[in-house]
Amino acid sequence: MTRRSTDSPDAYAEAGVDYAAVDPGKLLAQRVALGTAGSLTVRGVEEVEASRGESAYALDVGDRYLTFVTEGLGSKNLVADAMRRVTGKTYYELIARDTVATILNDLATLGGVPLALNAYWASGDSEWFKDELRISSLVHGWGAACKEAGCAWGGGETQVLTDMIEPDCVVLGGSAIGSVAPKSRLLLGSRVHAGDVILVARSSGIHANGLTLARRIAAELPKGYETLVPGDPEGRCLGEVLLDASPLYGPLVEALQRAELDLHYVAHITGHGWRKLMRADQELSYVVDQMPEVPAIFPMLAEAAAMSVEEAYGTFNMGGGYALFVSESDASRAMLAAEQAGWDLVRAGVVEAGPRRVVLRPIGVTFDGSTLSIR
Repeated sequence: MTRRSTDSPDAYAEAGVDYAAVDPGKLLAQRVALGTAGSLTVRGVEEVEASRGESAYALDVGDRYLTFVTEGLGSKNLVADAMRRVTGKTYYELIARDTVATILNDLATLGGVPLALNAYWASGDSEWFKDELRISSLVHGWGAACKEAGCAWGGGETQVLTDMIEPDCVVLGGSAIGSVAPKSRLLLGSRVHAGDVILVARSSGIHANGLTLARRIAAELPKGYETLVPGDPEGRCLGEVLLDASPLYGPLVEALQRAELDLHYVAHITGHGWRKLMRADQELSYVVDQMPEVPAIFPMLAEAAAMSVEEAYGTFNMGGGYALFVSESDASRAMLAAEQAGWDLVRAGVVEAGPRRVVLRPIGVTFDGSTLSIR
């Protein structure tokens, strides 16, 4: 990987996704939203204020918590559209799974078992929905992902937004509601302690984060999405590798909860990359000594974008999809329970007392707490 100048904008910002520009607005929204919580009291419900700023939001409804999240896929479907022109396949069964996964993987971070999910599909032209093969792939892929997650697909909203979205494009997202019962299974950043072990579930590839940058890279390559990915075990091209479907990590969280483990917290490694390990709002250091193998797609993208190692790990998941924080006494049992459920976890490191930061020792990278301002 090439090290770019520290005073130049990062590659993701240059591609059009600048967290430094986006995050302040999100923080302002959180402050204003907090002032609306009093409306719940007259409904006989209370919010879990500590869930504000987490990947999902929790309500106390008496015998359990209900968790709620809204998420969107981003621009990954543009890769599918481009690859269809190459192979004739729609790939929308994979796109559907990715959209469901990005919603439910966030929902699971609070320990919520998914109950129901609603879809949001918006296109710039009604003609988009007339492509029977594509819509069939989307619908059946969506339903299959919901079944795998044990979640009902309740319905949703389909919009045609002429003049707002390109006619041949669709925006995909949705929302989901989950249940945490017993209430002791609620996962919050306040439960993370010095001495906790960090376990990491591997990623399947890029998932749904970083596609804006990947698409820009593809546009600058002579063969575009048909460029072969060096080191890909199947010898595939860039477009095919980018479309690898995201795992559904919720069943992993459920498996650990059913094993009655002392699971404290979960972090979904998406935007902001490995900085997400310090998502908990605490002054703690997250020290990583072992990291998962890096899928071949990431060195290719990092080299093409002249990204430093630090920038790559602060942007992409780099092989780590989900981080789980457990007590030291339960770490071995957690890895065994995960294995029995079909998951191979990496015992990545430990949480230590100290300043808020992520220390990635194998690659000599440290992310200071000031680099993750999301709450």
